[in-house]
Amino acid sequence: MIPASVSVHLLRRRLRAARRILSLTEQRSHSHALARSLGRQPDFLRARRVGAYWRADGEIDPFPLLRLTHARHKRCFLPVLRPNPRRKLWFLEYHPGDALKKNHYGIPEPQLRNRRIRLPWALDLLLVPLVGFDTDCNRLGMGGGYYDSTLAYLHRHRYWRRPLLVGIAHECQRVDALQANPWDVPLDMVATEKRIYVRRRHDTSTSTPLSDVASFS
Repeated sequence: MIPASVSVHLLRRRLRAARRILSLTEQRSHSHALARSLGRQPDFLRARRVGAYWRADGEIDPFPLLRLTHARHKRCFLPVLRPNPRRKLWFLEYHPGDALKKNHYGIPEPQLRNRRIRLPWALDLLLVPLVGFDTDCNRLGMGGGYYDSTLAYLHRHRYWRRPLLVGIAHECQRVDALQANPWDVPLDMVATEKRIYVRRRHDTSTSTPLSDVASFS
């Protein structure tokens, strides 16, 4: 685990390096362990519309979980960069085999043509990528602000809880503590290949080994 006392810039660089050096076997093992655990949790079982992301830069791969999503006849959505306003996301439905195109970051996303756009509050559960996290479910992102901007409405509507925000990551991305900024949107939980960390409503968190998890609620 990397201490959080270093600068944010250096912390991002170290955490990205830590996940990049994972072997292909480790990456696959972590992704499947995550899918097995998260896929049996009540909040995932209840969700009908699940948002995810396309893995890049060593991020943990959500696609084993998405295959489970389709097998259980849930609807899956991937983010698309909005042309206006900037730094916000739309979500478009995705089916295995759908044609994708790369955005200006080189990340594949669904094509807008003939697709119905969904805004985040139309989703039940959203898998959120991250660079780092702590046990209080604070998230360190890439610094672009896309997710915080897209989900900023949750600051204005404290009791509007859609979607449930689940950060997913490798355990090696956990740090001692992160300083939350006023614009940061806190996650409801973070899941790794080893544990699930839950943010309680009074802003304390617990973690549970994957084999012992019974519920997110």
